[in-house]
Amino acid sequence: MHADASDVQMLETLRSAHQQMRREIGKIIVGQERVLDQLLMAIFCRGHALLVGVPGLAKTLMVSTLAQALDLTFKRIQFTPDLMPTDITGTEVIQDDPATRQRMFKFLPGPIFAHIVLADEINRTPPKTQAALLEAMQERKASIGGVDYPMKDPFFVLATQNPIEQEGTYPLPEAQLDRFLFMIKVDYPSDAEEEQIMRQGTSDAQVSVSKVLHGDDILKLQHIVRRVPVADHVFQYAKRITRRSRPGTPEAADFVNKWLTWGAGPRASMNLILAAKAHAVLQGRHHVSADDVAAVAEPILRHRLIANFTAQSEGVSVEDIIQRLLKSVPKNQAA
Repeated sequence: MHADASDVQMLETLRSAHQQMRREIGKIIVGQERVLDQLLMAIFCRGHALLVGVPGLAKTLMVSTLAQALDLTFKRIQFTPDLMPTDITGTEVIQDDPATRQRMFKFLPGPIFAHIVLADEINRTPPKTQAALLEAMQERKASIGGVDYPMKDPFFVLATQNPIEQEGTYPLPEAQLDRFLFMIKVDYPSDAEEEQIMRQGTSDAQVSVSKVLHGDDILKLQHIVRRVPVADHVFQYAKRITRRSRPGTPEAADFVNKWLTWGAGPRASMNLILAAKAHAVLQGRHHVSADDVAAVAEPILRHRLIANFTAQSEGVSVEDIIQRLLKSVPKNQAA
């Protein structure tokens, strides 16, 4: 399958937009290019992402800046123990119709009806409220009073989670975590980046971010990503990674049986291919290689592999296991 001329032109547009977006966001956010690229890949895959990092790493600022550069509406929901499902989805209120004098229900939409929704500290709210957000993510609509209200398109939920175990938090169950395409790790800045953050954050300079892509561009790019062709050996490579990650199965690697309680399901296999397509497109390529799959394996698998007590006691992280998985699966092997 070959790309048609309009797709090639759109890929070129995206490649230049990608560089421009890094420059625009770089006016406000120092470093974090890898995080930004993973956020863009999730958007172009029509997926949602979970950002994990300690407080103070500018996760919220990065998302609001990204929304500005993409010319999308943005809403932030601070998750708290007393947040109700209607605080997210919206509610119906009774109003008097001035013409007929009749009382009628009017729907007041909640913050979920934005293009980019930031769910800050999603693990601080009880499961019932988490479920309202996750249902909207999955179904792309909210049901209020028996009426379905569709989400805006494009629609992208970004949830943040503080990795520090604290009392009064409600960790997302594995089945809910699986709905996030990526779990993106936000690390501390480098020495030079930290100095730049200090200088930038304590100056009086006013910075504005230019709009690089619009909603319609993003919808077109989402279709182009899905049309990117994938060779059979790349499908086989992605499939072998996930099948080797499942403890207790004939294909499981020895270290998987030793260190994992739970492996990746079929959704991970699909998402590896989809994210690899987005990775290729961001590089300006219209074909997917095994290297693209390897490049997205960590954010795809990080929240889908559950390490056991043996791994924890031996100081083996999920990232270590993913890297070991990638080393154990040859990229060029036929089916």
